[in-house]
Amino acid sequence: MSQKRSIFEEVGDAPKAQVQTGVIDRARRGSRGAVRIWLMILFAMVAVMIAVGGLTRLTDSGLSITEWRPLTGALPPMSEADWQAEFARYQTIPEFQLQNKWMELADFKQIYWWEWGHRQLGRAIGLVWALGYLGLWALGKVPAGWHRRLILIGALGGLQGAVGWWMVSSGLKGTMLDVASYRLATHLGLAFIILGFIAWYVFLLGRDERDLMQARRAKEARQFGVATGWMHFAFLQILIGALVAGIDAGRSYTDWPTIGGGWLPPDPFLLEPAWRNWLENPGLVQFVHRCTGYLLFLYGIMALLRGRRSAHGTTRTAFTAAFVALLGQVMLGIYTVMTGAPWQVAIVHQVLAVVVWVLILRARFLSAYPIATSIRGR
Repeated sequence: MSQKRSIFEEVGDAPKAQVQTGVIDRARRGSRGAVRIWLMILFAMVAVMIAVGGLTRLTDSGLSITEWRPLTGALPPMSEADWQAEFARYQTIPEFQLQNKWMELADFKQIYWWEWGHRQLGRAIGLVWALGYLGLWALGKVPAGWHRRLILIGALGGLQGAVGWWMVSSGLKGTMLDVASYRLATHLGLAFIILGFIAWYVFLLGRDERDLMQARRAKEARQFGVATGWMHFAFLQILIGALVAGIDAGRSYTDWPTIGGGWLPPDPFLLEPAWRNWLENPGLVQFVHRCTGYLLFLYGIMALLRGRRSAHGTTRTAFTAAFVALLGQVMLGIYTVMTGAPWQVAIVHQVLAVVVWVLILRARFLSAYPIATSIRGR
């Protein structure tokens, strides 16, 4: 017989029946978890790839390998004759003939290993994507509707390899001492696009599909719109930063807040035709990067104020974190200019751009899929 309940007994104290999740639901969570771990590995590799690419640029190593051999190029020179042949090919390009004639084989090896490591990491990323996708597909671990998303990452990765060679080829002829800055910007921009897709997918897979469907109904359109604009603005600044890096414009003027002793750079339209100045004039390119940074910071303040009005604590925190990272990036950018952009500082500046980018994406994601906070939780 069941025991009599006291009239003073709290209804909430009654034992609750445990709901057993079905086998299908557990399988779905397992599939999402497996794909998420794989994507997190890819995310880490792409982030490292961006850092290694930056170091390759800062050490002037990007033109040391003058051929694009996706498969056979995976092996470095294995003998002294191979090294001499590789060095001989490098000696035919403008960078060596006009700038690095002092180099001997030992010096060449130092820059060669940077570029080889950069390309090797790209091959490793492609291999991890291919083996991971095929393995998850074979095991039936790819959630419904996710095949196209995962194939998109692989396709963008393949495109990135082609864009990388398109960039390198621009510095192998004529009087070019470096790669074309606009091609470098395209290469870096595509890397951030790939990283952004991976990060977004990781965010999605971190929550159950049922939870996402419910959260979508509580989407905060104003915060989402502001975060979307913030994302695009940050991406524009990343591209302009790549233009700065492509022509070493960060080392051209080291005074701040002035530039070249004034509020406008000296001879901003020195080059002919005029459009070249926006890509190749160090003073004008750095000036544009500075101004865009100021505007991005002001937009970040507005985004923070809007984000702090969210009804959800996690969303408010996400906007705050993105703004704090942006503030740090602005301060580091000023320090980078004033110190003449030494490679140790410049690479931290580039890595922090990755952090800012991902945190802005996270704020945007939580605006679209907010995590509700209960009254008791508050």
